[in-house]
Amino acid sequence: MDVLLTGFDPFDGEDTNSSWDAAVAVEPTGYRLTTLRLPCAFGDSITVLRDALAARHYDLVVSTGQAGGRAGVTPERVAVNLDDARIPDNAGAQPIDEPVVPGGPAAYFTGLPVKACVAAVQAEDIPASVSHTAGTFVCNHVFYGLMHLVATEHPGLRAGFVHVPLSPAQAEGRDLPSLPVATTARALDLIIRTSLSTSADLRATAGTLH
Repeated sequence: MDVLLTGFDPFDGEDTNSSWDAAVAVEPTGYRLTTLRLPCAFGDSITVLRDALAARHYDLVVSTGQAGGRAGVTPERVAVNLDDARIPDNAGAQPIDEPVVPGGPAAYFTGLPVKACVAAVQAEDIPASVSHTAGTFVCNHVFYGLMHLVATEHPGLRAGFVHVPLSPAQAEGRDLPSLPVATTARALDLIIRTSLSTSADLRATAGTLH
Protein backbone atom coordinates (compact mmCIF):
# COMPACT_ATOMS: atom_id res chain seq x y z
CA MET A 1 0.00 0.00 0.00
CA ASP A 2 1.29 3.44 -0.94
CA VAL A 3 0.81 6.24 1.57
CA LEU A 4 1.40 9.98 1.26
CA LEU A 5 2.09 11.79 4.52
CA THR A 6 2.32 15.58 4.49
CA GLY A 7 3.53 18.15 6.99
CA PHE A 8 4.05 21.91 6.89
CA ASP A 9 6.81 24.47 6.70
CA PRO A 10 7.52 26.42 9.91
CA PHE A 11 5.26 29.45 10.36
CA ASP A 12 4.56 32.36 12.70
CA GLY A 13 8.26 32.91 13.47
CA GLU A 14 9.00 29.27 14.39
CA ASP A 15 12.25 27.61 13.33
CA THR A 16 10.61 24.25 12.81
CA ASN A 17 7.21 22.61 12.49
CA SER A 18 6.41 19.55 14.55
CA SER A 19 4.15 18.12 11.83
CA TRP A 20 7.02 17.90 9.35
CA ASP A 21 9.54 16.78 11.96
CA ALA A 22 7.24 13.91 12.92
CA ALA A 23 6.35 13.02 9.34
CA VAL A 24 9.94 12.43 8.32
CA ALA A 25 10.57 10.48 11.54
CA VAL A 26 7.86 7.89 10.81
CA GLU A 27 9.24 4.39 10.34
CA PRO A 28 6.69 2.68 8.07
CA THR A 29 5.54 -0.80 8.96
CA GLY A 30 3.95 -2.78 6.15
CA TYR A 31 3.41 0.08 3.70
CA ARG A 32 5.42 2.33 1.38
CA LEU A 33 5.64 5.92 2.61
CA THR A 34 6.17 9.15 0.71
CA THR A 35 6.48 12.40 2.65
CA LEU A 36 5.68 15.83 1.27
CA ARG A 37 6.36 19.21 2.86
CA LEU A 38 3.63 21.72 2.12
CA PRO A 39 4.07 25.50 2.16
CA CYS A 40 2.17 27.19 4.96
CA ALA A 41 0.32 29.34 2.46
CA PHE A 42 -3.28 29.52 1.33
CA GLY A 43 -3.70 28.37 -2.25
CA ASP A 44 -0.11 27.25 -2.81
CA SER A 45 -0.46 24.41 -0.31
CA ILE A 46 -3.37 22.86 -2.21
CA THR A 47 -1.59 23.35 -5.54
CA VAL A 48 1.43 21.40 -4.30
CA LEU A 49 -0.85 18.69 -2.92
CA ARG A 50 -2.87 18.46 -6.14
CA ASP A 51 0.31 18.07 -8.19
CA ALA A 52 1.53 15.27 -5.92
CA LEU A 53 -1.75 13.38 -6.22
CA ALA A 54 -1.78 13.79 -10.01
CA ALA A 55 1.77 12.45 -10.32
CA ARG A 56 1.28 9.15 -8.48
CA HIS A 57 -1.39 6.79 -7.19
CA TYR A 58 -1.78 6.55 -3.43
CA ASP A 59 -4.00 4.28 -1.36
CA LEU A 60 -4.05 6.68 1.60
CA VAL A 61 -3.22 10.33 2.20
CA VAL A 62 -2.73 11.71 5.70
CA SER A 63 -2.03 15.42 6.00
CA THR A 64 -0.75 16.74 9.30
CA GLY A 65 -0.40 20.12 10.93
CA GLN A 66 0.92 21.66 14.12
CA ALA A 67 -1.54 22.65 16.86
CA GLY A 68 0.18 24.62 19.58
CA GLY A 69 -1.71 24.22 22.85
CA ARG A 70 -3.04 20.73 22.17
CA ALA A 71 -1.64 18.04 24.42
CA GLY A 72 -2.36 15.02 22.23
CA VAL A 73 -2.54 13.79 18.68
CA THR A 74 -5.94 14.76 17.28
CA PRO A 75 -7.37 13.28 14.06
CA GLU A 76 -9.77 15.82 12.60
CA ARG A 77 -13.36 14.89 11.83
CA VAL A 78 -14.73 17.84 9.81
CA ALA A 79 -13.23 20.27 7.30
CA VAL A 80 -15.15 23.50 6.68
CA ASN A 81 -15.21 25.65 3.57
CA LEU A 82 -13.85 28.72 5.33
CA ASP A 83 -10.59 30.64 5.43
CA ASP A 84 -10.46 33.16 8.29
CA ALA A 85 -6.84 33.85 9.18
CA ARG A 86 -5.89 35.31 12.56
CA ILE A 87 -2.33 35.85 11.26
CA PRO A 88 -0.85 36.11 7.75
CA ASP A 89 0.42 32.93 6.12
CA ASN A 90 4.04 32.60 4.99
CA ALA A 91 3.22 34.42 1.75
CA GLY A 92 1.63 37.34 3.59
CA ALA A 93 -1.96 36.42 2.73
CA GLN A 94 -4.62 36.85 5.41
CA PRO A 95 -8.03 35.93 3.98
CA ILE A 96 -11.05 36.81 6.09
CA ASP A 97 -14.38 35.01 5.69
CA GLU A 98 -13.48 33.55 2.30
CA PRO A 99 -14.32 30.06 1.01
CA VAL A 100 -11.57 27.53 0.47
CA VAL A 101 -13.38 26.47 -2.72
CA PRO A 102 -15.97 28.95 -4.05
CA GLY A 103 -19.23 27.12 -4.55
CA GLY A 104 -17.98 24.02 -2.72
CA PRO A 105 -19.94 22.19 -0.04
CA ALA A 106 -20.06 23.78 3.40
CA ALA A 107 -18.05 20.90 4.86
CA TYR A 108 -16.52 17.48 4.29
CA PHE A 109 -16.17 14.64 6.75
CA THR A 110 -12.80 12.90 7.00
CA GLY A 111 -12.21 9.63 5.19
CA LEU A 112 -10.23 8.23 8.12
CA PRO A 113 -11.64 5.96 10.84
CA VAL A 114 -10.82 8.59 13.44
CA LYS A 115 -12.26 6.79 16.46
CA ALA A 116 -10.39 3.59 15.66
CA CYS A 117 -7.24 5.65 15.10
CA VAL A 118 -7.58 7.33 18.49
CA ALA A 119 -8.15 3.98 20.19
CA ALA A 120 -5.02 2.53 18.56
CA VAL A 121 -2.90 5.50 19.65
CA GLN A 122 -4.29 5.53 23.18
CA ALA A 123 -3.57 1.79 23.47
CA GLU A 124 0.11 2.70 23.20
CA ASP A 125 -0.26 5.23 26.05
CA ILE A 126 0.03 8.18 23.69
CA PRO A 127 -2.47 11.00 24.34
CA ALA A 128 -5.03 11.28 21.54
CA SER A 129 -8.60 12.37 20.94
CA VAL A 130 -10.98 13.12 18.09
CA SER A 131 -11.10 16.81 17.15
CA HIS A 132 -14.18 18.40 15.62
CA THR A 133 -12.49 21.53 14.33
CA ALA A 134 -9.29 22.05 12.37
CA GLY A 135 -9.52 25.82 12.83
CA THR A 136 -9.73 28.27 9.95
CA PHE A 137 -6.04 28.70 9.05
CA VAL A 138 -3.95 26.78 6.51
CA CYS A 139 -4.46 23.41 8.23
CA ASN A 140 -8.21 23.49 7.64
CA HIS A 141 -7.53 24.95 4.19
CA VAL A 142 -5.47 21.89 3.27
CA PHE A 143 -7.90 19.48 4.96
CA TYR A 144 -10.85 20.88 3.03
CA GLY A 145 -8.83 21.12 -0.18
CA LEU A 146 -7.69 17.51 0.19
CA MET A 147 -11.22 16.22 0.73
CA HIS A 148 -12.47 18.31 -2.22
CA LEU A 149 -9.78 16.76 -4.40
CA VAL A 150 -10.93 13.33 -3.28
CA ALA A 151 -14.55 14.19 -4.07
CA THR A 152 -13.86 15.73 -7.47
CA GLU A 153 -10.67 14.19 -8.85
CA HIS A 154 -9.71 11.09 -6.85
CA PRO A 155 -12.84 9.14 -5.91
CA GLY A 156 -12.12 6.17 -3.71
CA LEU A 157 -8.96 7.67 -2.20
CA ARG A 158 -8.96 7.47 1.58
CA ALA A 159 -7.71 10.70 3.14
CA GLY A 160 -7.86 12.93 6.18
CA PHE A 161 -6.04 15.29 8.49
CA VAL A 162 -4.32 14.97 11.86
CA HIS A 163 -3.15 17.75 14.19
CA VAL A 164 -0.08 17.12 16.34
CA PRO A 165 1.28 18.92 19.41
CA LEU A 166 4.41 21.03 19.58
CA SER A 167 7.73 19.31 20.13
CA PRO A 168 9.43 19.82 23.52
CA ALA A 169 11.98 22.14 21.91
CA GLN A 170 9.20 24.35 20.56
CA ALA A 171 7.32 24.41 23.85
CA GLU A 172 10.33 25.16 26.04
CA GLY A 173 9.74 28.30 28.09
CA ARG A 174 6.22 28.79 26.72
CA ASP A 175 4.09 26.86 29.24
CA LEU A 176 2.54 24.80 26.44
CA PRO A 177 2.04 21.02 26.22
CA SER A 178 4.24 18.99 23.91
CA LEU A 179 5.09 15.49 22.73
CA PRO A 180 8.50 14.12 21.73
CA VAL A 181 8.82 13.97 17.95
CA ALA A 182 9.50 10.23 18.10
CA THR A 183 6.26 9.70 20.04
CA THR A 184 4.26 11.75 17.56
CA ALA A 185 5.85 9.81 14.70
CA ARG A 186 4.83 6.54 16.34
CA ALA A 187 1.28 7.84 16.67
CA LEU A 188 1.20 8.75 12.98
CA ASP A 189 2.39 5.25 12.06
CA LEU A 190 -0.43 3.80 14.17
CA ILE A 191 -2.96 6.08 12.49
CA ILE A 192 -1.72 5.08 9.04
CA ARG A 193 -1.79 1.36 9.82
CA THR A 194 -5.23 1.61 11.41
CA SER A 195 -6.57 3.54 8.42
CA LEU A 196 -5.22 0.94 6.01
CA SER A 197 -6.68 -1.98 7.95
CA THR A 198 -10.02 -0.59 9.18
CA SER A 199 -12.97 -0.34 6.80
CA ALA A 200 -15.59 0.78 9.33
CA ASP A 201 -14.96 3.10 12.26
CA LEU A 202 -15.62 2.15 15.87
CA ARG A 203 -19.10 2.67 17.24
CA ALA A 204 -17.96 4.64 20.28
CA THR A 205 -18.60 8.12 21.58
CA ALA A 206 -16.17 10.91 20.78
CA GLY A 207 -18.60 13.78 21.17
CA THR A 208 -18.20 16.90 23.25
CA LEU A 209 -20.58 19.18 25.11
CA HIS A 210 -19.08 22.38 23.67
